[in-house]
Amino acid sequence: MNVQPYLSFDGRCEEAIEFYKSAVGAKVGFMMRNKESPEQAPSGTLPPGSENKNMHVAFTIGDSTVMASDGYCKGNPEFKGITLSIQADNAAEAERMFTALAAGGKVHMPLGKTFWSPCFGMLADRFGVSWMVNVAV
Repeated sequence: MNVQPYLSFDGRCEEAIEFYKSAVGAKVGFMMRNKESPEQAPSGTLPPGSENKNMHVAFTIGDSTVMASDGYCKGNPEFKGITLSIQADNAAEAERMFTALAAGGKVHMPLGKTFWSPCFGMLADRFGVSWMVNVAV
């Protein structure tokens, strides 16, 4: 069994994917735009001009698969009650990822030593996705 997060960026998916490529080394495995779908969305579901928006994207960060889309393309993604946790191999890698993810976002807990980790921090990125960056002991 495998649980995979599915993020709806509400029209900002392409921007988010490019951001995650540079911030955490994401690699796109599959991408389908609305216009490429074998079945079109029901009339009135998507706003005009959303044919080039992403219907579905699967990308990997390390060994994990994350799925995403543009959803209803209304431009206001909301991510409440969920946090993605990413494990860094060392403090330098944690610092690099944390700094990259925090650019344009909001730091909730600065990266620092905790009783469970030599390097841990929490933030929300520029899209509102919450992250925990951790170095395992």
